[in-house]
Amino acid sequence: MIKGCKVCGVSDVKTLNFLINHNNPPIFVGFICNYPKSSRYVELKKLKKLLSVNKKKCKFVAVLVRPDNKILEEIKNLPFDYYQLYDCNPKEINSIRSTYNKKIITAFTIQEKSDFEKYYLFSDVTDIYLFDSKGYEKSESFDLSLIKNIKLNKDLMIAGNIQYNDEIQDYEKIADFIDLSGGLETSGLKDLSKIDIFLNKIKIAQNEN
Repeated sequence: MIKGCKVCGVSDVKTLNFLINHNNPPIFVGFICNYPKSSRYVELKKLKKLLSVNKKKCKFVAVLVRPDNKILEEIKNLPFDYYQLYDCNPKEINSIRSTYNKKIITAFTIQEKSDFEKYYLFSDVTDIYLFDSKGYEKSESFDLSLIKNIKLNKDLMIAGNIQYNDEIQDYEKIADFIDLSGGLETSGLKDLSKIDIFLNKIKIAQNEN
């Protein structure tokens, strides 16, 4: 059953205010904090200004690719509820979790089954698993049949070239949360009309369960 969604790669005030004040706001809003290769990356000064809002019902997520101590110290006082961590081992995640007292989304980038087979090693340090494509900033897809029968002891979020107008029913037997970024954009920018359609579709799917 789909519990909700995450809108990721938010980098401007207009989009953020639209999400926060929507009748059906996303549970999670993600910000790219230390991956400049992404067009959605938000540098620190802008990030601090962007996050000086009342987030209301939304949970803010810092998306971090193998973060070093510098970025972790720079963002530690920002209003993040979760750290979404790529390319970190369980020991590193546990250290970040305990030091900064944040909930953790552990991200696995998937191309084949072997890419997530050791997910169980992260069970004690993870609040939510995220299965994403290998594309990172490129919004590529991965074969969802690879994870169709996996049994997790935590909630599962899926990402990877999911589109705003996809049928939610295609995902509700696999995941608890759906994570979109590029699928909510037009010409590389967040499209409020696509976001609106997607958020309303999530709400309808929840009401049907």
